[in-house]
Amino acid sequence: MTHGEHTHHEGHGQGGHCGHDAAQFRQRFWLSLLITISVLVCSPLLQQWLGYTLPEVVSRYVPAISGTILLWYGGRVFIRAGWQELRQRQPGMMLLIALAISVAYGYSLLVTSGVVAGMDFWWELASLITIMLLGHWLEMAAIKRATDAAHTLAQLLPETAEVVTEQSIDTVPLDHLAVGMTVLVRPGGRVPVDGQVISGASQVDESMLTGESRPVAKQSGSLVTAGTINGTGALHVTTQHIGDDTTLSHIMELVRQAEQRRSRTQVLADRAAGYLFYAALATALVAGAGWALAGASLGEVLQRVVTVLVVACPHALGLAVPLVVSISTGLAAQRGIVVRDRRAFEAARHVDVVLFDKTGTLTTGHLAVVAVHGRDDAAVLALAAAAEHEAEHPIAAAIRHAAADRRVAVPAARDLQTVPGYGVQAVVDGVPTLVGNAAFMQQHQIDRDEITTDHTVVYVAQAGRVCGAIELGDAPRPGAAAAVAALQRRGITVAMVTGDGARPADAIARLVGITEVHAEVTPAEKAAIVMAYQQQGKRVCFVGDGVNDAPALAQAESGVAIGTGTDVAAASAGIMLVGDDPQAIVRLITLAQATYRKMVQNLCWGAGYNVLMLPLAAGVLAPVGVVISPAIGAVVMSLSTIIVAANAQLLRRAVV
Repeated sequence: MTHGEHTHHEGHGQGGHCGHDAAQFRQRFWLSLLITISVLVCSPLLQQWLGYTLPEVVSRYVPAISGTILLWYGGRVFIRAGWQELRQRQPGMMLLIALAISVAYGYSLLVTSGVVAGMDFWWELASLITIMLLGHWLEMAAIKRATDAAHTLAQLLPETAEVVTEQSIDTVPLDHLAVGMTVLVRPGGRVPVDGQVISGASQVDESMLTGESRPVAKQSGSLVTAGTINGTGALHVTTQHIGDDTTLSHIMELVRQAEQRRSRTQVLADRAAGYLFYAALATALVAGAGWALAGASLGEVLQRVVTVLVVACPHALGLAVPLVVSISTGLAAQRGIVVRDRRAFEAARHVDVVLFDKTGTLTTGHLAVVAVHGRDDAAVLALAAAAEHEAEHPIAAAIRHAAADRRVAVPAARDLQTVPGYGVQAVVDGVPTLVGNAAFMQQHQIDRDEITTDHTVVYVAQAGRVCGAIELGDAPRPGAAAAVAALQRRGITVAMVTGDGARPADAIARLVGITEVHAEVTPAEKAAIVMAYQQQGKRVCFVGDGVNDAPALAQAESGVAIGTGTDVAAASAGIMLVGDDPQAIVRLITLAQATYRKMVQNLCWGAGYNVLMLPLAAGVLAPVGVVISPAIGAVVMSLSTIIVAANAQLLRRAVV
């Protein structure tokens, strides 16, 4: 997000900084500082303090010339932006600054030309412009740091890719890639495309996209995502998505959109900043009138007016929320949390109920071995994996996967034969072996013990006798139980809402620690359940796969699509988790709460600063000798902005 966009949508100065960045403000500040020194050297007060005297023509006209140059070079930024605010009928900070420096310049010019008697404001004008440039330079640097977290996503991609052809391996720029090409990803290299591994095996670090710190095993058939880091093995990948169509590009676009969307807190801050302009203008006029009625000189009256206009700049208030928004959006993206709707993110801080879909959310969505029965579990699993070696059924794949995960030595098998609807038979270690359901055992007149379970049961028999059984089911995700426990410790009600049957739903619920289960419900009924909680005064977060759960995701205050992976662009929820770890919900709530705290702290500071400083700038404490000059007012105003920016940066520590 450019700063021009930033200022446009934050409301405290829609004119923005006229396309200037931190480097330009830095350059203008240093040159303006040199010019300001020339004004200071010519100041009669400094000449008196240091005991030197300059010619009258120098003391009189050099400050005027320097002030004019300063107004044109350093002050032009504020005048142009203030004029733009005036044209848009959205007065804000820049118009206040423009009024202040214009009044100071005009009055000083009249004094120098002899039209008006009194003290000129050349020193005040020069110091005011220079300090304001310094404040904006520091602000722009803070904004750049705030948005760097999101922009680092763009740096995850390599600049080139190695394309594999029959004759050679050629290094080409990413924009020369096409779908269907094969690319080589060397050990330690970044994956340049979204695609499928066709050869090789490795561990890939996906933490920068999913927030999951553990490397993910990749082999032939596995999908890889652009921007992730390959481990120790080389991979050959067939390109499926490139350029703007990759998961990383979709995430970057969603992050940019999220930064531009406005939360309720941000709307409130913008409205307050807008009102502050009129409050400041009224205070300046009242202060000027009051000092004039008290017999003050025109110079003193204008000094109070200028100071009020400078001090009241609603910059701290206008920056209070946008900086926190930028930082939190970037932090979320780094943790695999993509915020599409700021209001859904803001609502996550105070949810009372978290409703989880089951399949694909709390569970992997794939069959897995959940239990092995027998005298020797490893031996039972080895026999089954051997017999299922060539079978293509999901049960066979789950058994083979379990054997590989447990590093079971699988013996050789021959004469493999699949019996559709029943199981497989083979000869393992020279012994006839059967692996199949109860009907398969009965068909071969093999006695077995009945296993009462909610899962699919596969029996393993050798030489006419059952030697074990394997239970398969949709296993819970590794972090599901920990996520449920963490939410419950916070006092949040956790329930399961699924279209699956009651028995499998209850089985998974027991494993992850959920006691409240709504099973066999339709997508419309899921939304009705969300609404029922809301009618009880509860604030609901619904976590689902983003497709079948669309009505419930839309109904909930915070709809979260989990495990969206490469389907990020198609997900319809306000918040999406690129990875599939349910513990990301806990991280989401933690980040939302920390973000809100920082917003409130900044808003309190921004509003409190103005409540305190406006009366002081108007001169209410002048009877006791407390008077703020325009230069001091500029320092205080700039410090308030820096404090808000620094406090926003502390959000990074709050969510480590």
